[in-house]
Amino acid sequence: MANMEPQLKDMTVLAPTGFLTIGAAELEYRMIGPAPEHAPSIVMLHEGLGSAALWGDFPDRLQAATGFGVFCYSRAGYGASTAAALPRPLDYMQVEALEVLPKLLDAIGFRRGILLGHSDGASIAAIHAGGSGDHRVRGLVLIAPHFVVEDVSVASIAATRQAYQSEGLRSKLGRWHRDVDGAFYGWNDAWLDPKFRAWDISDYLAYIRVPVAILQGADDQYGTIRQIEIAREECYCPVDATMIPRAGHSPHREAPEATLNAVAEFARTLLSTHEGSPGRAS
Repeated sequence: MANMEPQLKDMTVLAPTGFLTIGAAELEYRMIGPAPEHAPSIVMLHEGLGSAALWGDFPDRLQAATGFGVFCYSRAGYGASTAAALPRPLDYMQVEALEVLPKLLDAIGFRRGILLGHSDGASIAAIHAGGSGDHRVRGLVLIAPHFVVEDVSVASIAATRQAYQSEGLRSKLGRWHRDVDGAFYGWNDAWLDPKFRAWDISDYLAYIRVPVAILQGADDQYGTIRQIEIAREECYCPVDATMIPRAGHSPHREAPEATLNAVAEFARTLLSTHEGSPGRAS
């Protein structure tokens, strides 16, 4: 396991918004609330077509509900961040989790907190927690995670391609991504590659040593309850699963109150117990 001690002497002083240089990429970010040296942090990892801005006001509301710092950023190829080389390798989520994310957490001076990921971001969070040995991560919130590829995922992603090419999705996404075609096809081409059907990150789950909260919309069109079953089968850590009624793949947008309440309660319970209160670093 890698040594994940925070490099405080090299810590970046975070403005509320800006860019971080991680490797060869400039990654846009938002920092809401106290910086990592002053309070626990919730680091948000977006979906396969997401960005820092596409979280909407959910980060702000989460910060207000918990008192913790909330950090969200756009991965390379998304939002205003540096474009990514295409085609993406089929292990792009493992690369993100084990090579890019550790550098980013060091750069922001991450001391302790939670990784909150949605869809691809949830898978990246799980890989990082299971594969890095990062003791600073005290819990995971996984919204609509993927641990294996399901038929329903492939069918819905193929339908999304049709919507992008002929039904106006490209213009909608173009508001959020500087390189909209790179953002879309980098994700879509990887998931629809026949070799990607063998993608399986469930082995990482057995090495997660922190509590996990899984939130999934009851009407998720990209995944089934099988993903929750896999987590319960493979994880030795506590797994708390919540089905969000009247929500699909993005419950933080489709049922924001229920999702916010579940996330905030998990974060407050986990980070305020035996480790000080919000606003105080351990």
